[in-house]
Amino acid sequence: MWTRRIVRSGAVELAVFEATRHVDGPETSSGADLPTVLLVHGWPDTHVVWDDVAADLSRDARVFAYDTRGMGDSNRPQPVSAYRIENLADDLFAVADAIAPDTRVHVVAHDWGSIQSWEAVSRSGAHTRIASFTSISGPSLDQVGALLRHNITHPTPRNLGTSLAQLVSSTYTWFFHVPVIPRLFLGVLGTPQVWRSFLHLMDGTPRQAITTGPTLRRDMISGVRYYRANILRRLLFPAPRTVSVPVLELLNTRDFAIRPATFATTHRYASRLWRRDSATGHWLPATHPRYVAENVRNFIGTIDANRAVPESFSRTRRFGPGQVFSGRLAVVTGAGSGIGRETARALAELGCDVVLADVDIAGAHETARLCKESGSAPAVYPLDVADTAAYAEFAETVQRTHGVPDILVNNAGIGLSGASLDATDDQVDRLLAIDLRGVITGCREFGRQMVRRGTGGHIVNLASAAVFTPQRGLGIYAAAKAGVLSYSESLRGELAEHHIGVSAICPGLIDTPIVATSEIAGLDADAQFGEQTRLAELYRRRGFTPDKVAAQIVDAIRADKAVVPVAPEAQIAYRVHRFTPWISRIAARRQVVAAARQ
Repeated sequence: MWTRRIVRSGAVELAVFEATRHVDGPETSSGADLPTVLLVHGWPDTHVVWDDVAADLSRDARVFAYDTRGMGDSNRPQPVSAYRIENLADDLFAVADAIAPDTRVHVVAHDWGSIQSWEAVSRSGAHTRIASFTSISGPSLDQVGALLRHNITHPTPRNLGTSLAQLVSSTYTWFFHVPVIPRLFLGVLGTPQVWRSFLHLMDGTPRQAITTGPTLRRDMISGVRYYRANILRRLLFPAPRTVSVPVLELLNTRDFAIRPATFATTHRYASRLWRRDSATGHWLPATHPRYVAENVRNFIGTIDANRAVPESFSRTRRFGPGQVFSGRLAVVTGAGSGIGRETARALAELGCDVVLADVDIAGAHETARLCKESGSAPAVYPLDVADTAAYAEFAETVQRTHGVPDILVNNAGIGLSGASLDATDDQVDRLLAIDLRGVITGCREFGRQMVRRGTGGHIVNLASAAVFTPQRGLGIYAAAKAGVLSYSESLRGELAEHHIGVSAICPGLIDTPIVATSEIAGLDADAQFGEQTRLAELYRRRGFTPDKVAAQIVDAIRADKAVVPVAPEAQIAYRVHRFTPWISRIAARRQVVAAARQ
């Protein structure tokens, strides 16, 4: 797998390893024309943490890794000062010069490997030796120090909360500054079995995914010098610099050690920044090597402009303040108007590219025009969610053309009111096919894609406050939406192990076009038109618009909420139905829509 050599960096000897080329078919190249990738590990790993990533990347790149000073087969200087990140950055350049003296290298780094690589790419002229930098779970200490200083000098509840959360997550870094005790603790932790169990306990890392070297205990103890040499002096006296090297951040939203908010200001310093978020933990190179390799491969292709990259990666190019969903793909059904349109616009404003589906293709194109104003790249497809085969084909097309969506909003729906005894079979079948079966189909088709991808996602299903406000005239509609709510709750439990969230949104009286177009069972055409007009005016006067629902949907995605009653009447009814259901039953006797005329 690896061929070993020694590279000197000053007085330190570094063990450098070249990955064996994996060639599909007959060898057609000597490898000299391939990009050079340099992998830099973190604490307490060695180069073996990259085994699977290197095996994948070596199909179309020259791949190298090295044991950083104090780790693995490299020298272990005794003075703490020898482990300052300035020295670690010198090591990186020494290795780069040795493995690729005439070309630039693409650096991929994790944990402390990423921290020291930030120091390297921040140096003047770094772009002449480093073609790109992929950062995983390792921030720039200078950038973090500047962020902490800003949060402390601007003590808003949000700023203080963010800083406190990261300090709690980083408790172990302060523990490493205590004399003697860390050595004793790490002596116990430093066996492969205990270490794997510890990581599994902390963030669910599969035990079998963790590869350790034979020097694990020594590396843990030696690597404590990294923390003592750098943390306090860089956080207390930060000097962040502008980075001209293109940077890709693979951000893990379930990282127990590094909070996502730590990277909130990276865009201020990296002039060319890409970012991809995934519901993954700290040890991404070990748990999702194919994901890492594919993103690195696409990033190199983008930087070198030597091959086409999939749309699913190219959308990561936009990143800036406020774009919390940058790089994500969202699918929204029923996107031609109302809640679907406003949700698509809200997601686009936050950095999403959106796929818009609706039977009203003209309305969907208008939504696309509005999304483009936010810089999104929308795509429009005609879709009747009641057609199960068409929905499955649509899901395949989205995956093939745009990639696996990160967010699915099952919004498409119709209404049906009037006495349930007056409803025709066609009316009932159509309502259930769209409002319930369409939701189930969407969840199954796109949920399978998300599970296979393995990096999480979020599904939003539109239910209704009618679920917990039983009333005459809405029984069949409420039954369909109750099915959506119950299915969403069950699906949430089913997909939790895959880190895919599911939210059921239950709007109250919302002013949307669905009110004026909903059929009313048992009424003739003239009476139905009059009742639709009356109800539409009632909802209009209520004044709760779809954009407010969209804001609640975005909040549900960000906070992974299970059930979200939207509008004051929905929130009140939700609690009344839970704690005093007899009041709901009495209210259900009230006539809401006109009775059928004989």
